[in-house]
Amino acid sequence: MTAPTHTTSESDEDRNALTDTVTRFARTEIAPHVGAWDAAGEFPRSLYRRAADLGLLGLGYPEQYGGTPASYALRLPLWRALSRHGASGGVLASLLSHNIGLPPVLAHGSDAVRAEVIPPVLAGEQITALAITEPGGGSDVAQLRTTARREGDDYVVDGEKVFITSGMRADWITVAVRTGDAGRDHEPPRSPASQGSLPPEGALAALGRPGGGKGSAGISMLLIPGHSAGLSRTRLDKMGWLCSDTAHLRFDNVRVPARYLLGEEGAGFRIIMSNFNGERFGLAVSALGFAEACYDEALAWARQRKTFGAALVEHQALPPQGHPANARQRR
Repeated sequence: MTAPTHTTSESDEDRNALTDTVTRFARTEIAPHVGAWDAAGEFPRSLYRRAADLGLLGLGYPEQYGGTPASYALRLPLWRALSRHGASGGVLASLLSHNIGLPPVLAHGSDAVRAEVIPPVLAGEQITALAITEPGGGSDVAQLRTTARREGDDYVVDGEKVFITSGMRADWITVAVRTGDAGRDHEPPRSPASQGSLPPEGALAALGRPGGGKGSAGISMLLIPGHSAGLSRTRLDKMGWLCSDTAHLRFDNVRVPARYLLGEEGAGFRIIMSNFNGERFGLAVSALGFAEACYDEALAWARQRKTFGAALVEHQALPPQGHPANARQRR
């Protein structure tokens, strides 16, 4: 099943207005609190509601679910401004984790599942996560070992996932599972263009498709409710992004209603690859935002730090590390 498509008309004025809104939100409601949130290991769930009230969580999603149709050209300024002004990659990662957890639901879930899951997430009332990486593999999707076997009207899931953003408190987890043997992948319908284009066949082969070693067939996508019996979660300690909850998930005979299967059984590999494309857009523009944040801080320091009677920024060039001028300043 495919998601509905929308036509949007956006201008530079729209993008500038969004950037201004996100910048104010980041500077006033995120950056001043990041230290305390890092110490606590999480940020308040109320931040999701606040972001939803501003319309930030719903960008790129259909109106019928509480969203605002938008192209990536409009959505990416959100990621960029949060990265530049929010003072925390951890807040960015968890606050927007629905943008990697929901697209498979939107594109491949049934009408009933979409109506059940998407509106409360876009309203900031519930949280979604994407669970693909395992202790033995990440981007090598064809090597996934978490299994889901069909028993009547349910799937029974066993296995584990690791490094899962929003994994500790996600209400819905979009999980890659193995429902069949590896082999030649069949060709399910392509996702709509709004969900990103698929990799070329050569790339698919290198990732485990026919001709590339172990096949990727037998992988499916399953939406698992966070309250499911048999699901356990362990918080992971990290060197950074401390306020983003990152979890190790374990599935021990977790029963999931078959209605939560996303797309066709065995069609998960292509769903995952398409989803990765959208995620990479966000990662790329976030890298730009973080680089701009570094530049902003360096420029501010150069303007206020004085050497030889002038601010650093007024010198024709800054002395390199280890230069005698720097040595004199440290004495």
